[in-house]
Amino acid sequence: MAGTRDDVLDDATITARLAQDLPAWRLEEGWIKRTYKTAGWKGTLMVINTVGHLAEAAWHHPDITASYAWVEVRLTNHAAKGVTEKDFALASKIEEVVGWQPGAEGGALEGTPTDPRFAYIKYEK
Repeated sequence: MAGTRDDVLDDATITARLAQDLPAWRLEEGWIKRTYKTAGWKGTLMVINTVGHLAEAAWHHPDITASYAWVEVRLTNHAAKGVTEKDFALASKIEEVVGWQPGAEGGALEGTPTDPRFAYIKYEK
């Protein structure tokens, strides 16, 4: 049975959940982390702003480290002093939005061109 949103999860539970639900994320030193590779500074800023918007809307805030072509998102519940359901919920929403590939799903939205001048995220295949 799952705990409340603020119960700290044990490492075994976190590792199993990451493997099942968020395989690109990893557990390190009490944080769940994900590094997004971008095509450059423009994409990096868009990822940071997207994560910032989602975090503010959720009222649960990550730590972010960035460089020219990557963004690392780290989540833990500072008040609870560990990883909780809140971290998994926000990580899932970040993964859904940042990883969205409209061209892959069909429909009216075609996605960004393959031309490097317009590249955004380096999607994992």
